[in-house]
Amino acid sequence: MIRYEYGNPESSNVLVQMVGEHEVAGLEKEIALIRQEAGDDFSFVGFPVKDWNKELSPWTAAPVFGKDGFGDGAKVTLAAVLSELKKDDRKYFLGGYSLAGLFALWSGYQTDVFSGIAAASPSIWFPGFVDFMQKESFQADTVYLSLGDREEKTKNAVMSKVGDNIRWAYEHFQNIGINTVLEWNEGNHFKDADIRTAKAFAWLLQHEKGEK
Repeated sequence: MIRYEYGNPESSNVLVQMVGEHEVAGLEKEIALIRQEAGDDFSFVGFPVKDWNKELSPWTAAPVFGKDGFGDGAKVTLAAVLSELKKDDRKYFLGGYSLAGLFALWSGYQTDVFSGIAAASPSIWFPGFVDFMQKESFQADTVYLSLGDREEKTKNAVMSKVGDNIRWAYEHFQNIGINTVLEWNEGNHFKDADIRTAKAFAWLLQHEKGEK
């Protein structure tokens, strides 16, 4: 797979992110912000995503906005990512923004490879996802959740559920003993994606070092 690599390749902490074409230009800023918040003891690997709705969706779903529906390519994508990770004692953290954040959450139920999940403004409005979370077992140790404070204020009936769903997810993770946090950011879904993703990864790294 093609990859974008930053940071210290010898670090025992590896940040993994699914990256859309629209996010590539902001990666250097994101990496700089992670360093600013959590230091430079990390390696970053970004894997490009061409078909966002297909490659990151856990199952098929009808269009929610526009004409494009959702595929079920997440299993294939996750398998490809796992095949690229070294089988050693490094700690891997999977994260992403929007649908990539949902993919990261879903992956936390599929494998124990990832120590932490960074779900920045995840598309947790995705049809059937809360039901899925209720039935499956989460395998990561930590999870970071965030949302913009205006994201749930939409006329779209499906997407407006994002606020209630992420509040539920936060309480759910607390109840099952997962170390978690829910951070509210200012603005709608399209504001400061690189900053929000950086904050998500930085929190995981700070937790790893025992910081608050």
